[in-house]
Amino acid sequence: MITVNNLVKKFDGRTVLSGINLEVKTGETMVIMGGSGCGKSTLLRHLVGYYRPDQGEILFDGKDIAKMTEAQLDAVRKKFGILFQSGALLNSLSVGENVALPLREHSDLNDEIIKIIVKIKLELVGLTGFENLMPSQISGGMKKRVGLARAIALDPQIVFYDEPGAGLDPITTAVIDRLIVDLSKKLGITSIVVTHEMKSAFRIADRMAMLYEGKVIAVGTPDEIRDSSNPLVQQFITGSADGPVPLRRSSEEYIKSLTGV
Repeated sequence: MITVNNLVKKFDGRTVLSGINLEVKTGETMVIMGGSGCGKSTLLRHLVGYYRPDQGEILFDGKDIAKMTEAQLDAVRKKFGILFQSGALLNSLSVGENVALPLREHSDLNDEIIKIIVKIKLELVGLTGFENLMPSQISGGMKKRVGLARAIALDPQIVFYDEPGAGLDPITTAVIDRLIVDLSKKLGITSIVVTHEMKSAFRIADRMAMLYEGKVIAVGTPDEIRDSSNPLVQQFITGSADGPVPLRRSSEEYIKSLTGV
């Protein structure tokens, strides 16, 4: 469904993506993992068309989104759903109104049909009857689930997840992981998940890609990644302090790893 060929991106002369090659198959859950500053969030922003590459191509159903106009990109993005790291709910809107937002913006459906769809999407994420609550009245984990219901409101072909377990306790993270797997199977969705949480990654992935210093250094099934002979991969998945990944950085490198620029 998505093919990335020789993707290069630089910010202020600093190479963040250095010739990324990656293929995402229809219907699979692809986990993109790596440490802070490795380029995984920058790659995600290219996949959704937020950034334009300096070099290379990003093929969605055979068409290069990097060469599309904004109008063409908008049409493609209607096939995408995105779960943001924070949930990104609008605090002035109720739960139901948040889920309904993409339907109101990108469809001609009447209010009654939209309300039915909202109920269905909330039921899929285990939040039946929560339509009239405000974001301030629900927990962080529930906000993520509302964000997921909104991400699937338009029945997307692909859902992108940006650190879905960020800020959640282990039990709530496991609930979100199960939802990702269940929704992918029930709805036939292709899922691309950016994370550095190894337990989540191995729970949900059909295949995994590890980034290091702007390059894909390993791609494979969870078992293949576990058995990788690459010491960089082994250090990351085991969380070891000892290994080839340097622990010391200059202040400039550290700031860049946090900001992505």
